[in-house]
Amino acid sequence: MIVAITALFVFQLLGEIVVQYLGIPLPGPLAGMLLLLAVFIIRGGIPTELDKAGTALLQHLMLLFIPTVTGIMLFFDQIAEEWLPFIVGNLLAVALTIFCTAFVLKKLMARQADKEEQ
Repeated sequence: MIVAITALFVFQLLGEIVVQYLGIPLPGPLAGMLLLLAVFIIRGGIPTELDKAGTALLQHLMLLFIPTVTGIMLFFDQIAEEWLPFIVGNLLAVALTIFCTAFVLKKLMARQADKEEQ
């Protein structure tokens, strides 16, 4: 599991390097996740060890939100001054996430139904 978690950190670092080098306006960890997704697509799946590590991290997902909440409290004065764009941006992000999740789930369920019919 140590190797798998190290791989996750390496891809995060690669994402940071790519973003800094190319000047892309994306968070480094997001770029790293996209690179990792590309590797999964090329390999044709997720390695078992990485799947286990990801599952273990997802089981403790709430702990990963603590830094975000701390950051919000650190910048509370600024957020209080600019609350409307903050709320609207978050609501739009949540709506977009729900829409994308529903879209992908619908496609995957249709694909699964097609496989079961064959």
